[in-house]
Amino acid sequence: MSQIPSLISDLAVILISAGLVTLLFKRLKQPVVLGYIVAGILAGPAIKEIPTVTDIESIHIWADIGVVFLLFALGLDFSFKKLMKVGGTAVVGAITVVIGMMTFGYIAGMSLGWGHMNSLFLGGMLSMSSTTIIFKAFDDMGLRNQRFAGVVFGILVVEDLFAVLLMVLLSTLAVSKHVEGMELLDSVVKLGVFLLFCFVIGIYLIPSFLKKSRTFLNDETLLIVSIGLCLGMVMIATKARFSSALGAFVMGSILAETIDAERIEHIVKPVKDLFGAIFFISVGMLIDPVLLWEYKLPILILTAVVMIGQILFASFGVLLSGQTVKVAIQSGFSLAQIGEFAFIIASLGLTLGVTDHFLYPIVVAVSVITTFFTPYMIRMAEPAYKVAERAIPASWMSFLERYSSGSNTIRQKSAWNKLLKALVRIVGTYTVVTLVLIFIWLQFVAPFIIGKLPGLQGEIISLVLIVALISPMLRAIMMKKNHSEEY
Repeated sequence: MSQIPSLISDLAVILISAGLVTLLFKRLKQPVVLGYIVAGILAGPAIKEIPTVTDIESIHIWADIGVVFLLFALGLDFSFKKLMKVGGTAVVGAITVVIGMMTFGYIAGMSLGWGHMNSLFLGGMLSMSSTTIIFKAFDDMGLRNQRFAGVVFGILVVEDLFAVLLMVLLSTLAVSKHVEGMELLDSVVKLGVFLLFCFVIGIYLIPSFLKKSRTFLNDETLLIVSIGLCLGMVMIATKARFSSALGAFVMGSILAETIDAERIEHIVKPVKDLFGAIFFISVGMLIDPVLLWEYKLPILILTAVVMIGQILFASFGVLLSGQTVKVAIQSGFSLAQIGEFAFIIASLGLTLGVTDHFLYPIVVAVSVITTFFTPYMIRMAEPAYKVAERAIPASWMSFLERYSSGSNTIRQKSAWNKLLKALVRIVGTYTVVTLVLIFIWLQFVAPFIIGKLPGLQGEIISLVLIVALISPMLRAIMMKKNHSEEY
């Protein structure tokens, strides 16, 4: 009788455990993500009494695949148009939360004696709320159309973008082991060039390709093409020494701008659900219950740091952006948890070998506890606002109301605002394309030409060719600017 490969038998154990446990969690009306993590604990090596995964290395393989598809799906939900719509509230709120929670997390890690690199990664893990959990909670509670829900969704969109950039910066710091200004600047510049390259692909190549191939793209072929593009960008990102998660997220955000975005999101959803579930299960597999009991005090401390810190910084950031006190408090209580990006950053630290193994299960435990309390925290926002309304002096409340109404007035769009926005969009697009072409030319083409034709002759030919190449872009910058309807 032929032997079943361990990868298949492990997948069977994973999915059977997940199916049984998540059915139980659905019956108990608890988040399915918690069920996946519990299923991972049962299927992992920590539990010896029942059939478990035999090949520990396969856990990391499934986790890597899950991260790729999870970030690809998040990228599909992210779009630069959506980012422009959420406006300053989301940006100010997200920046306040990320900076505040990274500082809180770093201080907490250092206070617990975990060292510089562990504390740095811990700050990153604690700074990102869970998009998946909040979306699900709002759906279940019927709050998707509330005003504060729109603010929360906007903050989550910006946080997703920050999380991807944060992973790149943390990877750079992990490799250098310390903060080097020039190395960090070099990494940021390389990231900028990589994103500009992807921006060019997103504007010209992929939308044109999908538009011309649309008659041949049924659901099956579109699914294959989309996943192929995702994995292709993953390979490009890893060749450029960025994380695979960044490549998956970027391709998702590129496809989010195409005319087939909603269709792609719909057909990719089952694949995302499957591998997303496998990722969360793999998170549970790496948890050792004995280790959790050993670190119960740090888990409780970090849980308090997350819930108190997120409420304070998110509420302050939303209030600072000009929203009302009620919306600010509702937003803060909704964001009081950590989720998928905490796991991804924790996995990154383990993969790079710069964080201790105890940090991963501790962060997962904190995420499980804060996720469990998410619906209750959202419900507590209204009573908390009433308490704040009574506690805040009347003169302060009056000032905050005037500040909120004044900010809303400033945000009203005028004809000049629309005109400037149109000009910036047009000029900015062609400027980005020009800069990418110049960078690629100077890095690859110019050295080749000068190598074949040394001296002044090669330099002149290279200069003439690059000017000829970018001249259509320069002409577009000059000529297109007066074509906006606001002019």
